[in-house]
Amino acid sequence: MRIGTAETADLGGGVRLRPVREDDHVALSAALLRERAHLAPWEPHRPDFFYTPEGQAARLREQAAEAAAGRVVPWLLEDGDRVVGVATLTGIVRGPLQSGSLGYWVAADHTGRGLAGATVAHVLADARDRLRLHRVGAGTLPHNVASQRVLAKNGFERIGLAPRYLHIAGDWRDHVLFQRLLHDGPPGS
Repeated sequence: MRIGTAETADLGGGVRLRPVREDDHVALSAALLRERAHLAPWEPHRPDFFYTPEGQAARLREQAAEAAAGRVVPWLLEDGDRVVGVATLTGIVRGPLQSGSLGYWVAADHTGRGLAGATVAHVLADARDRLRLHRVGAGTLPHNVASQRVLAKNGFERIGLAPRYLHIAGDWRDHVLFQRLLHDGPPGS
C-alpha cells in the first residue's frame, strides 16, 4: 500500500523519486544497513532493530498513520530496484502556519550527481502545488556544507542557528536553520 498521495518523479539516469509503500521495508532496511556508516555523522543513534526489515516495517506503519493524518509525506529515491535515498516532509501543520520540515539523504555512491537538489526541488513543488504549504523548513549541522548548498540552490534562506537542536551522532548538536517560503496566498489557497 502506498503511503500518502505524492506523485512519482523521473530524475533522469534511471533514478526516480516515488512515494514510500508499506512493502518497502526490506529494501529500506537493506539501504539503511548499506549506508549506515555514511549516514552516521548526520543521524541520531538508532537501535539495531531500526535496521532490520521488522524495524522498518514498524516505522512504515507509523509513517502510514501519520500520512493518513496529513502530518508526513515520505518518498524513496530509487535507482532501478535499489533504494538510494529518502526524502520526508514531517511535522506538517495546517491552520495559519501551513508549514512542514524537510529531511533527506542520498546514498554515498550517488552523491555529487545532482540527485539531492532534484529531490528537494520535487518535494518543494509538491509542498507548494498539492499540499499548499506556505513554508518548508530544514536544518543542517553547521559543517554540512553540501546540504547547505542543496538548500541554497533550491531557494532556502538561512534564518538562524539553533544551539543543541537535535541529538545527532551521540550528542546534542547545533543546527543551521533554513526556510523556503512557497507562496503568500492565504491558507488553503
